[in-house]
Amino acid sequence: MAYIRKRGKSYEYTVSNMENGKPKPIRKGGFRTKKEAQVAAAEIEAQLAKGMNPILEKIPIVEYFKDWFELYKAPIVSSTTLKHYEYSLNALREYFSGAPIQNIKRQDYQKFLNWFGSNKAKETVLKVHGHIKSCVADAMEEQLIQIDFTRKTTPIWTVHAKKSIEKHLNYAESERLLQSIWRRIDDGLGYSLLLLIFTSGLRFAEAVGLTRKDFDFKNSTITVSKTWGYKKNSPTGFGPTKNEQSIRTIKMDKITMNYFKQLFKINPINIHDLVFYSPESKYKVISNTNTNKLLKKLLSELEIEPITVHGLRHTHASVLLYKKASIHYVSERLGHSDIETTLKEYTHVLKELRLQDEQVTVQTFESMAV
Repeated sequence: MAYIRKRGKSYEYTVSNMENGKPKPIRKGGFRTKKEAQVAAAEIEAQLAKGMNPILEKIPIVEYFKDWFELYKAPIVSSTTLKHYEYSLNALREYFSGAPIQNIKRQDYQKFLNWFGSNKAKETVLKVHGHIKSCVADAMEEQLIQIDFTRKTTPIWTVHAKKSIEKHLNYAESERLLQSIWRRIDDGLGYSLLLLIFTSGLRFAEAVGLTRKDFDFKNSTITVSKTWGYKKNSPTGFGPTKNEQSIRTIKMDKITMNYFKQLFKINPINIHDLVFYSPESKYKVISNTNTNKLLKKLLSELEIEPITVHGLRHTHASVLLYKKASIHYVSERLGHSDIETTLKEYTHVLKELRLQDEQVTVQTFESMAV
């Protein structure tokens, strides 16, 4: 039983405790009322009864989340991904302010999700929810809290993002676009960049981060091991890939590789050895904005609904899946962190292929019966 006593204008508790066979009582004061001291002491006794190390100081969830991602995530993720964690931190700061992580209940967290999702898209809500769930799991592992308050909560969202099926071209449109790029290929380095992203599926930062040494013309491969900062919140110059799986070597078609082999003979070498170097650009590479404008112009001329340059990456993957490339190969080629990311991104394509597979199955056994 805890001992409660008044010290001046506040109350203090003392809880009996033994360490290594010796008495080591736990004391804490500063409570406004005797009841507050009794409740706090009961929590300590409950933790001791479960063999846990008592948490004497309550930690604000904002403080814990910040320390957590800076310790466990910052050293291994890209600067872009780190921005996502900072976004989650700001959401927690705005809603929970200085609330201790130990005081947050499941109902409190559900109210946070309802508030946060009131004007957000699904992808944003799920990303923030995922960050917080991981943080809470580690807090439980460290015995900082006893209950996972994110369990059985329901993320909600009200803004519907553009359907994934609208973010890429179909096979016929892809073919027309590629032919159009080849017809304009000598009109500027921007067309070379569109060709490279279309035929490789690289992210924009990966593509503009390529150097001549990354091209292996003997084996028709390109090695991706770095990125290039092409926007305001990117690191200056070369930077890391999005994740460890993004470091990869991909096989390329010989027509594209032969084009770049000839291009390297014509274009002068620059100080960074960058393939898509642009001395006039603020970031020294072809800008994402100009590349998107060029793609939009091409698609407009072909009377095809515009997509972004990132949509070319989706198009690349969709074409491969349409041509029966395995989902595992496509995931590795795109540099996804795991296959679940690929499955989620290309569910619409996989559904289309499933219908085709069903037709093949039915036709196969019908023909065998005749």
